[in-house]
Amino acid sequence: MPKPKAVAKEDWEAHLAREEGRYRDGETRLRDPSAADADPTAPDSRQRQLTRLGNAAGGAGLSLVMLGRRDEAAGWFERAAERYRESFADAPPGSWGRPIGAMKSLILAGDWEKAEDAARWALDAGAADADSPIGRYAAALALLILDRPAEARRHADAIRTRNDFPDDVGDALAFLAAQDVAGYEIAVESVLESFETRDEYLEDLPIADTVAVLQALAERRDMAAELRSPLLPPA
Repeated sequence: MPKPKAVAKEDWEAHLAREEGRYRDGETRLRDPSAADADPTAPDSRQRQLTRLGNAAGGAGLSLVMLGRRDEAAGWFERAAERYRESFADAPPGSWGRPIGAMKSLILAGDWEKAEDAARWALDAGAADADSPIGRYAAALALLILDRPAEARRHADAIRTRNDFPDDVGDALAFLAAQDVAGYEIAVESVLESFETRDEYLEDLPIADTVAVLQALAERRDMAAELRSPLLPPA
């Protein structure tokens, strides 16, 4: 399958405008019950709306990263992390996507101090004791952020062999924890290929965000692979 083509600057600017608009609309719905489809003060409606706000803020951050405007992106990523964290209290049990979203956003913001705080929050919430692969993923990610590789590897090993979780993502986490540079490079290249061969993306944004997060973790360990793709932020 041919590699995806680079998205034009004006298209990323359109993506940015759309995500910012979604965020503003979501804020309005939280503040004004008459603008919402359901009562925004009800816990379930509120947590859903906060999650949508987190997705929109993260989308704005990703768009800005792809435009090379990293300083502006950081503010949106931090906003995304805040909304995901706010949403978690009233979310259904096992909603580990919220802590994962917060950790990934703060990694992409380059704010490791706040990422470590989010990692501790995920572990305090019970990610390390979760039975689901997404919970174990949250735990592995948190423990890598906190530089606890032996524990991180245990969770990564638990998910990499399951048939209900992307094994190459689990492999990449496990190899990061093990300081296996060659293994990590193969795994992260596979993750990137999975993005390059898909048709749908979160928030309709053609970017390999998981690869960007893995590479940020790898850079802290002097393990980053040399990757080139129109789905990755400019160097």
